[in-house]
Amino acid sequence: MKPDLILKSALLMFVFGPLFAFADEPPQQAAKLDVRVRLQLDYLIYLPKDYDQQKSWPLLVFLHGSGERGNDLEKVKVHGPPKLIDQGKDFPCIVVSPQCPSGRGWEPIELTALIDELERKYNVDPDRIYLTGLSMGGLGVWELANYIPNRIAAIAPICGIGEPFWTKKYTHVPVWAFVGAKDDASTVARTQGMVDEITKNGGLPKLTIYPEAGHDAWTQTYNNPEFYEWLFAQSRANFAKTDEKK
Repeated sequence: MKPDLILKSALLMFVFGPLFAFADEPPQQAAKLDVRVRLQLDYLIYLPKDYDQQKSWPLLVFLHGSGERGNDLEKVKVHGPPKLIDQGKDFPCIVVSPQCPSGRGWEPIELTALIDELERKYNVDPDRIYLTGLSMGGLGVWELANYIPNRIAAIAPICGIGEPFWTKKYTHVPVWAFVGAKDDASTVARTQGMVDEITKNGGLPKLTIYPEAGHDAWTQTYNNPEFYEWLFAQSRANFAKTDEKK
């Protein structure tokens, strides 16, 4: 064999030899990720005065807006139930108010882990878990309901937008949404769109549009006794009774 042919043959074996060696193996291999992801979330927890006198209590999860993000829990007391608790209001339920870290929004997987932890540590009634939140927190409520649709008894998003397709998973869940008529037009329209989508798919949502309110649709809502009467009347146990009648 000529020297140049020997050289070319050697080069071909060098380049393509590894391919020939693995020709019998499949092009893709099965693999598995098995790691633990550490989650850390600061939150305020409120227990009713007679907490030890009942075996189980409703759980109200409150999600604040974008202005209260960070690592200072005092900021979480600016609005909503934690503000009212700080002012001396008693709630007939456990109230948890987590704080979202700076620079991002609420993550359903983190909030689900928080609810799991609360159910392990406290006397939570699993049939009476309620979600409410304002602005960014309202969006968080819409999204979390999509993530755990069969674990919640009712949701009350306030001036928070969401994606209509999320609602298809929880048309069975009682919803009362709130928004100010003088809020940003897209917020009003998208809140209406969420409610319309639930109605279209067989749900019975409630919507309150405050004619004189802007973005702050939460002060009137959280100061309204009728809101709490409606909220605490909801239970997952009612879903089963409704299904039995169908």
